[in-house]
Amino acid sequence: MRTLSALAQEHRLAAFRLLVQAGRGGMAAGEIVEALGIGASSASFHLAQLVQAGLATQSRHGRSIRYAADYAAMGRLVSYLVENCSGGEGCGEVPGCCGENALELPAICLGPVAGPGLEPAVAGAEPN
Repeated sequence: MRTLSALAQEHRLAAFRLLVQAGRGGMAAGEIVEALGIGASSASFHLAQLVQAGLATQSRHGRSIRYAADYAAMGRLVSYLVENCSGGEGCGEVPGCCGENALELPAICLGPVAGPGLEPAVAGAEPN
């Protein structure tokens, strides 16, 4: 599964965490480089992996490239993990998911987003 593989690397996980915290407006590539304390080419590689895995988007604004978390993809990934934990029995209610201060993750709050295994619900999902 590309989404989980992308997050298995510490710099990509840190970058994704930054993008989630930045909100829908995302962050400029230079801001990400500065926040992560890694080289620009390394950051570019890791951000490209997040985009390729469907966890982030990139857009050009003049001479700057901005990256943003794809909240729908994040919701599908979290939903997939919750639905498939405990041998497929589900994990029950996820604390903080659907409260008034929660992120907008309708896939979790409203139930499953696909059939058994939720394979099509996760962007880039590959059969095990």
